[in-house]
Amino acid sequence: MKLAFTFLCENPARQTALTTFFREYIRHPLDHFEDLEWIVFAAPNQRIEIEHPRLRYVRDYPANDQVRARLLADHFRVAPHAKRLGAAGLLTIGFVPIRAPLPVFMGVNSLQHLSADNRVGRGRQIYRRRIVSHGVRKAALVITNSNFAASQLLSAHRECNGKLFVSHEGTQVEYTPEPQPGEAQALQRQLGIAPNYLLWVSNFYHYKQAPLFLEAYGALPREVRQRMPVVMVGGDWDGGRAAAEAVIERHGLGENVRILGWIDFKWLPPLYRHALAYVLPSREETFGRTTTEALASGTPCVLQDIPIMREIAGDAAILVDFNQRELVTAKLLDLFEKPELRARLRVAGLERAKQFSFKRMAIERVTAIREWLARNPH
Repeated sequence: MKLAFTFLCENPARQTALTTFFREYIRHPLDHFEDLEWIVFAAPNQRIEIEHPRLRYVRDYPANDQVRARLLADHFRVAPHAKRLGAAGLLTIGFVPIRAPLPVFMGVNSLQHLSADNRVGRGRQIYRRRIVSHGVRKAALVITNSNFAASQLLSAHRECNGKLFVSHEGTQVEYTPEPQPGEAQALQRQLGIAPNYLLWVSNFYHYKQAPLFLEAYGALPREVRQRMPVVMVGGDWDGGRAAAEAVIERHGLGENVRILGWIDFKWLPPLYRHALAYVLPSREETFGRTTTEALASGTPCVLQDIPIMREIAGDAAILVDFNQRELVTAKLLDLFEKPELRARLRVAGLERAKQFSFKRMAIERVTAIREWLARNPH
């Protein structure tokens, strides 16, 4: 069976969760389904780094660093091309092509089109709302990554009823609690980072609410901040980093907060392992994969108390409303002062992390697609 997957919606110049997601999605089903062949539409400058006899790349179209050309390709050219190459169906993220002569299985990894305040720009907001509305009507299956996301989609798009499939995302195998020999010394030598910091891993999207976290952190006693600094990994987005830096300057946190930007992936698992805690104040997520990365690394988590974090982390993390600054400051101080609390969260987090596997996700999703195609032969 041939299935096509378009990766063109990713911007090769900016790392996001999609980068890993795409690779893991295609990798595991190749091992599990001996009759599966992938046709992957990727731009010439997209690095997928997977080679397999049953994996064919089509690199005739641009990716999302050329937005207008990518949209034209994804909506009018990719699906017919996949059909000509013998694909039984096309997998996409967030849309169904306007011209789609074969079944389309649409993944929904984001609900930003439902947000009244995501600051993506009016044009993008209108596009996303229209394209998701079109997609849920036309898709053969709508595949999303949490029960929370499914409930939101059903509430906003009744057309999803009967075609929604929920499959949690996973965590890469590199995220484990066991440190590699010499990695703490390498962090110190190469990045200038010593253990026992608060870790942030995300682009500086406004909905991630970095300023709220930094405001609460800034209220900690100075001697605590000196012994528990903040390390922030992630790229800028629409002035989000500047908003964080403004809080750092206002509270005099320059000696306590390091913003690394994006760094090589090899440093991320060690950064989780040697953190005192991971912090995610995001007000909206459909899954929040960095949370499962932290859980799998044995890193205690302090998370915004929203439904998806209850679904993913449950009682294996500290859930708090980051709008309540004094409460957040108290929770951070508790983590610093109470090793027994960190130990409990570490054990609970490692157990919780066992629920999330990219292998399981990929096989679940491809199985659902194959079953749909078997029920609906063309």
